Amino acid sequence: MGLTGDAQQAIRFVRRVLANRRALGELTGKIAANPPLPRGHFRIGVYFADGLVNLYQLRQWYAPLAELAERWPVLVLSRTSGAASALFDESPLPVAYVRTVVDLEQVIEDQQLQIILYVNQNAKNFQMMRYGRRWHVFINHGESDKMYMTTNQFKAYDYALIAGDAARSRLERVLWDYDFVKRAIPIGRPQADHYSGELPYTPDEREIILYAPTWEGDRAAAAYGSVASHGVALVGALLATGRHRVIYRPHPRSGVVDEAYGAANREIIRMIAQANSADSTAQHVYDDGPDLGWQLAAADLAVVDISAMVYDRLAAGKPLMVTRPVERDAQIDTDGYLSSCEWLDAAAAADIVRFADDLTHDAAAQDRLRVWVERYFGDTSPGAATARFHAAVEHLMTEWERNAALHSGDPDLTDDGSEPPDEGADVSMV
Repeated sequence: MGLTGDAQQAIRFVRRVLANRRALGELTGKIAANPPLPRGHFRIGVYFADGLVNLYQLRQWYAPLAELAERWPVLVLSRTSGAASALFDESPLPVAYVRTVVDLEQVIEDQQLQIILYVNQNAKNFQMMRYGRRWHVFINHGESDKMYMTTNQFKAYDYALIAGDAARSRLERVLWDYDFVKRAIPIGRPQADHYSGELPYTPDEREIILYAPTWEGDRAAAAYGSVASHGVALVGALLATGRHRVIYRPHPRSGVVDEAYGAANREIIRMIAQANSADSTAQHVYDDGPDLGWQLAAADLAVVDISAMVYDRLAAGKPLMVTRPVERDAQIDTDGYLSSCEWLDAAAAADIVRFADDLTHDAAAQDRLRVWVERYFGDTSPGAATARFHAAVEHLMTEWERNAALHSGDPDLTDDGSEPPDEGADVSMV
């Protein structure tokens, strides 16, 4: 068994190496096919150090950033080959593949990047944050009440663009000696002004139910996923009615930690395919596409886990239910929206049809929802969040100009604060 296992492991290793070489060859071709980036053109950088599996964190910013780039040119900085390859295919923004720190330094030298935006807390963010003379700004990849949203890592950035009053209140409880007035700028949810994607079905009289669970999590405190506990019963009940259309949008990482979770995910996908085969008019949707927005706008009811999807849906101002985690140690912030949301317990998942009928016709629930929408996102009228986003960037650009003038007489240092090497010096260790 030992020799067999070693051989299988060796085969998998060789396959990975060959796959990586093929992928690198494809990426090299894509880079060569694109014209060189114009020097001194880009004013804003979007730093993304993660791989392909987490590209969803950046995708939701495509449309808002593309609009922003009409005023201030935006460049995406990708550190991994998998993500860079996908970005060259799909990003509406120019892309620079900066695998090494040397590559990154070349872009810093070539471009006048005054603002660097970050959508997550990857440890490699600090390889970019070593460069001064620019603002490092955390924009996150969604609003939620997960513990991720209260990390002390917010302090590492010069500024953070937050959603609204709820985000500030959440952070005020945990961040000591932090200047919220200056450094936490509320902008709402600009993505909601750019709902993307076309309906993959023909609208009819069916009620649309979006089920968008998160992944299983890598520790008990963050085990919010419902696919294994709620998902099969919930989707099965909706598929059986003949009057509902299910949009199933699982998290891209579903099943990476727990095989049972992955098996439940595959079972739901199989059930949807079977239901569509039995009734071609059903047009249930297994949604694993990059576009996020049409689902939130189209659904009469959304059933989501504790994740950013709660707040993506909340920004749409339409009915939603939140699955209650079965993991007792899962941390739930009950000071915000989750203190009065519509919960769905695992034991009640099979009764989703009755809950859906009640909630979508509950006027009191709609009134509560409007209060929470205002608290989390402020004015959600079309274009309001985009206006706040652009105003925040305008403010940061003005502050950059002011500080650049104040420090115009500073010694000639390189961006990371070190003295520039003497001409002809050996810089191999710099």
